[in-house]
Amino acid sequence: MRTLPAVVAFSLLAHAAEATQVGDGEARISLDFKDAQIVDVVSLLSEVGGFQVVFHPGIDCRLTLKLREVRWSSALDVALRSCGLGRDEETDDIVRVAPVAKLRAEVVERRRYEEEKASSGRRGVSTFRLSYARAAEIAPLVRKFLSPRGEVVYDGRTNTLIIID
Repeated sequence: MRTLPAVVAFSLLAHAAEATQVGDGEARISLDFKDAQIVDVVSLLSEVGGFQVVFHPGIDCRLTLKLREVRWSSALDVALRSCGLGRDEETDDIVRVAPVAKLRAEVVERRRYEEEKASSGRRGVSTFRLSYARAAEIAPLVRKFLSPRGEVVYDGRTNTLIIID
């Protein structure tokens, strides 16, 4: 029963939109919807914008929208914000639509993963035998330039710096 109203609604949406090109190269569009599903609105905008869209499961929002001669990307942003949704551009032509809280959580998780990945890499050991400076005096200077995991050890007998990073 859901497919018939969706098809009828999508055909009505297609007739409601008029796209025109403007000097900036992005299509301007006029929209007039009442109680339209956000999925249908974004699907129509994906046709105008030439991108593919993937929806997070469970998105259910209705909105009333009346816009005249606006860029399709602006219309997309306003429609998504009205429903508490956001977009993540996976590639050049694929846009993923999900709740803003979900997208933020994924960004934090991705950042944490990258930090763990960077900190779990192998550490290298380098030794430098110094001739014209004392290793004990140079070690604190070198320590400033190392990563948080790095460390500097010196051997006073041989005047050697051992850098682990």
